[in-house]
Amino acid sequence: MKTLSFTLGLLLLTACCCNAMPKAVGINSAPLTCCFTFYSRSLPSKLVFSITETDSSCPKKAFIVQTAKGKQICYSRTSKWAEGIFNQTEGSGAKQH
Repeated sequence: MKTLSFTLGLLLLTACCCNAMPKAVGINSAPLTCCFTFYSRSLPSKLVFSITETDSSCPKKAFIVQTAKGKQICYSRTSKWAEGIFNQTEGSGAKQH
């Protein structure tokens, strides 16, 4: 009986002290935006408010373009236009990303 109580107590202590949490359950984790369909036409660069890459946990790598009007548009990671805008804004610091 003592061994069972000790084992259960140790298990409970381990569970309480363990600070490893899955990424999706983390307290400070922001909701992820992943892309599953992609826009293929380029936009005038003046309409681009910001551009970001999707999170590494997303199944498809992509860029998310936010327009000046607040619309989010997904572009494939292989889109030369989106890659060019991303590289341009990343180096200049002029646009948020």
